[in-house]
Amino acid sequence: MQNTLKNFVPSNALWQVLDLIKHDNLTVKIKNERKTRHGDYRTLPNNKHQITINTNLNQYRFLITLIHEIAHFEAYKAYGRFIKPHGVEWKRSFQHLMLPFLNPAVFPNDLLPLLAKHFKNPKATSDTDVKLALALKQFDEPNNKSYIFEVPLGVNFKTYNGRIFKKANKRVKRYECVEVNTGKLYLFNPNVEVELIPAKAGIS
Repeated sequence: MQNTLKNFVPSNALWQVLDLIKHDNLTVKIKNERKTRHGDYRTLPNNKHQITINTNLNQYRFLITLIHEIAHFEAYKAYGRFIKPHGVEWKRSFQHLMLPFLNPAVFPNDLLPLLAKHFKNPKATSDTDVKLALALKQFDEPNNKSYIFEVPLGVNFKTYNGRIFKKANKRVKRYECVEVNTGKLYLFNPNVEVELIPAKAGIS
């Protein structure tokens, strides 16, 4: 596992991470990209536990996601199976586990204030923290994707599953988008990544 994880987490975080996952009944697997999640945690038969993390995450998002899932494991051990998935027990576990990593030896200085704010009350996914998600994106491999909040009003875009939408009005936090083929209205979080459709190829 050491040889595997050294390719995915910041070098100064490796030994701390290895110590956290040093459990006989816990396995960590690296998976191909899943569009609907960065990682997950699940209990298996015979008191076994498994964490999976997407292989396409940059090292900082990978570390945050891995600690997120380890926090599920630790909360399960401490409080049992009947707690809320992202309730107060998980939040406390996540904060406690993440704190030693929040320093300039692990994260770039421009991320640390955003991380400090985020971990005052961590959410089910860091993707809902728009400022943090955008800051983390700068460390991704270049791609042709845009966030919903960057898409101009009335412009068509395509989601990961090929569906085409037109961006409409903003509500308090999310954006109304109309599916072109059906005319149905959907709400998108501002930092969902989508592919813009050039005007000449657009569908009105």
